[in-house]
Amino acid sequence: MNQVGIVGRLTKDPAMRVMNEGRIHTSFIVAVSRNYKNQKGEVETDFVLCSTWGRPAHNVSKYCTKGSLVAVTGRLHSRHYDKEDGTRVYVTEVVGDQIRFLDKRKGKEESAHKQPEPESEADFDFQPPGTDGVNV
Repeated sequence: MNQVGIVGRLTKDPAMRVMNEGRIHTSFIVAVSRNYKNQKGEVETDFVLCSTWGRPAHNVSKYCTKGSLVAVTGRLHSRHYDKEDGTRVYVTEVVGDQIRFLDKRKGKEESAHKQPEPESEADFDFQPPGTDGVNV
């Protein structure tokens, strides 16, 4: 089973890209505090690379900014690429199927006082690259 759930705050504004096929992809980093303190009595934080596709990607880009509190549920995805100098870089990220907005901040383009409800899972047009609509 490959299932992940995290809650934390965005470390910077999300980055949205429109791919060649017209699909929307948004990447962002979520700071997640650990549930315990280290030997110095400090709470440590993990910085988790996240991405999402389709409608959730559009909504994250539109309504979230640096510091927004979000809950991300999805799956782990590992990939690699080669840099120009020939070194191989490995990346593990959470691909979010569902993003919930947990605070009352206004979005970048939102001027109303009420934050919109997150989209239902049935409204997602999420399709991981290379799956051609097949759930894996």
